[in-house]
Amino acid sequence: MRFEFATATRIIFGAGTLLEVGLLAKQFGRCALVVTGRDPSRAKRLTAILNEHGVSSVLFAVPGEPEIKTVQDGIALAKEQQCNLVISFGGGSALDAGKAIAAMLTNSGEVLDYLEVIGEGKSLTEPSAPFIAIPTTAGTGSEVTRNAVLASPQHRIKVSLRSPFMLPKIALIDPELTYDLPPSITASTGLDALTQLIEPYVSSRANPMTNAICVDGLRRAARSLRAAFENDPSATSAREDMALASLFGGMALANAGLGAVHGFAGPIGGMFPAPHGAICAALLPHVMEANLRAMRQREPKNPAISRFGAVARLLTGKSRATVDAGVAWVRKLVADLQIPPLRTYNITREHTNELVEKAAKASSMKANPIVLTPEELAQIRESAL
Repeated sequence: MRFEFATATRIIFGAGTLLEVGLLAKQFGRCALVVTGRDPSRAKRLTAILNEHGVSSVLFAVPGEPEIKTVQDGIALAKEQQCNLVISFGGGSALDAGKAIAAMLTNSGEVLDYLEVIGEGKSLTEPSAPFIAIPTTAGTGSEVTRNAVLASPQHRIKVSLRSPFMLPKIALIDPELTYDLPPSITASTGLDALTQLIEPYVSSRANPMTNAICVDGLRRAARSLRAAFENDPSATSAREDMALASLFGGMALANAGLGAVHGFAGPIGGMFPAPHGAICAALLPHVMEANLRAMRQREPKNPAISRFGAVARLLTGKSRATVDAGVAWVRKLVADLQIPPLRTYNITREHTNELVEKAAKASSMKANPIVLTPEELAQIRESAL
């Protein structure tokens, strides 16, 4: 047995911990590039806390999923304003954009030089500028991962900038920041978190540390995602559970990899204006079913089959639940949380070949528990329509 485990230098979790960000940021610099989602006014409380501790803010909004140009614009602004640290405050898009900006502030060359699949794939040689990640959704786990997913409209694909140097200095997770999320965002980000607990748990790179994290995360997501979706203001424990599930999913995927759900999600997100979490949710039950079918047919002794059984027991709460019951549980959850099928985003059968070709080459596909054939990949895409 050999494995490694790496995560953010420091993780701070708890309701109200946003109040600590001023003192935390102050140790890294006096001018922060604050990367937000499409509405920078949501960061008013953050910037006020920073200001109270002598840290000025330069706001940089990321209106959608980040593109290579988004990062380039952020780098230019940070250099122009002489920012010496980066703070991301938002969902996965803001976190990934900030992470990439922080990395490129200290490394020479262009973003494309370091990108996987479409770029040269060079390794970063210098540690990132100090980076603090503050998620405001419970889904991506990007606050503890070593990569940033960027879209390239030119190539019609989403790919990663990846390096151990990109792990945040501080990941600050305050569940209070998720209390007012609308049901649709709660659903898509929550199902992304669930996917990022299932895929690493059954992956070919699973290890004892990530397994333990995934088991606890799966229990929390199973008992709390519906309650969070129903938006009961008193369900603060459900929001806390989902924030932890998201955090654990990020830690797991960074150290055990993902699978076919995310293998498809990158190409689909690069070709169509579809939210990442919603794509993953729409694909999840179909990928689970396809993996199980392929392993039963070609690799009946694959250890991932028994791990799918454990997933089923964790999700259903039933000690004798079968792997198929686990798939059915996920399928019903996706329907109950009103996740639209992929055809909602104008994806048609005509796109199958291109999507399958790109998915097969995706870095996320490498840890799938079994190598799926082009025909099996095509069937997943068809089923998810």
